[in-house]
Amino acid sequence: MDILQKIKKIAGNEEAYDIFSSLHKELQEALSLYCDIAAQTLNKSGINIRPFQPEYFSIEKNFFSALFLYSYFRAGIPKSRRILYATVNQCLRGMVTGCDNILDDEYKKTIETDLPKQATRFRSILDIMVSDRVLFAIIFKAYLAGELRSEQMQEASFESLRTLAKSGAQEASEECGANKILNNKILSAKILSPENILEKVHHYKTGILFQSPWALPEIIENQDLKDKHCIKNALFQIGMGCQILDDMVDMAMDILMNRHNYLVSLIRHGNNIEESAILESMLDGDKRVEKHQDILNQFPKAGERAAATALKFLRTGTEALFAENHNFMVDISISFIVRRIGAERFLPDLKC
Repeated sequence: MDILQKIKKIAGNEEAYDIFSSLHKELQEALSLYCDIAAQTLNKSGINIRPFQPEYFSIEKNFFSALFLYSYFRAGIPKSRRILYATVNQCLRGMVTGCDNILDDEYKKTIETDLPKQATRFRSILDIMVSDRVLFAIIFKAYLAGELRSEQMQEASFESLRTLAKSGAQEASEECGANKILNNKILSAKILSPENILEKVHHYKTGILFQSPWALPEIIENQDLKDKHCIKNALFQIGMGCQILDDMVDMAMDILMNRHNYLVSLIRHGNNIEESAILESMLDGDKRVEKHQDILNQFPKAGERAAATALKFLRTGTEALFAENHNFMVDISISFIVRRIGAERFLPDLKC
């Protein structure tokens, strides 16, 4: 059952379903606009974009984009500018995904081209460059349509980079390793406390990143937008919950890559002697980390604490984001996010 079908079943009224169905159509329009301009950008370049498949436009493939689009609807932003911002968000998504691909040595596609599948680094670079060109074209198109004044067009272009740079600066700080290393061993005393992980790392890494879709609306829209601050804080909370779930899934890789990880911090600064001993052996170079990627089951107490914290962030955020008559979306959203990140095995009692 897809998300729209779930909404139709759970909402209990056609009006709510019609609203989310309409927002899905707006999202599809924004994605189509991105695809069309991306194809124009690469026209005659020798690189061809392959046709986008129907699932590319689904809510399931674009769930966070759908949440951001809903946030504009909740604030009372008109349809035409909701589509504008959703298209810009797809550009930002292309840039962020491309950068993450290069940093993590993987490839999650933004656009499908006829380039060799093995050319993952260049495909990521192309995704970044094309998304940047599409972003400029979208902003200029909005200017020609009278949606932006000339000074807003330049400020929007600048702010779209600034809003990503805040999160990027945190990523850069980890590129040389988050913790001190001596003789190939992580000095566990240098691992940040759980509170500092949340306040100094995840705050910027993902919390602020989830607010970046509001960079342009804050330049263009009336500053008295309905519930703007509440909505931005809701997105921040959702981002924080997502990052903790990511830390649960990526714990082994984060240890190997010497990155900040909330689970590692909970264990290191906690009082469970057994779990601390297992972690210390892993930080000392225990080969179990390399051989057993899913190591969280060795830390059940820390896992429970992390899961509870992640769910608290997600519930606080989604309850604040959705209007009271749309609160059926809270459980639907949390369930989808947990499964999307791949953390459902750590939360067996999750609803939906």
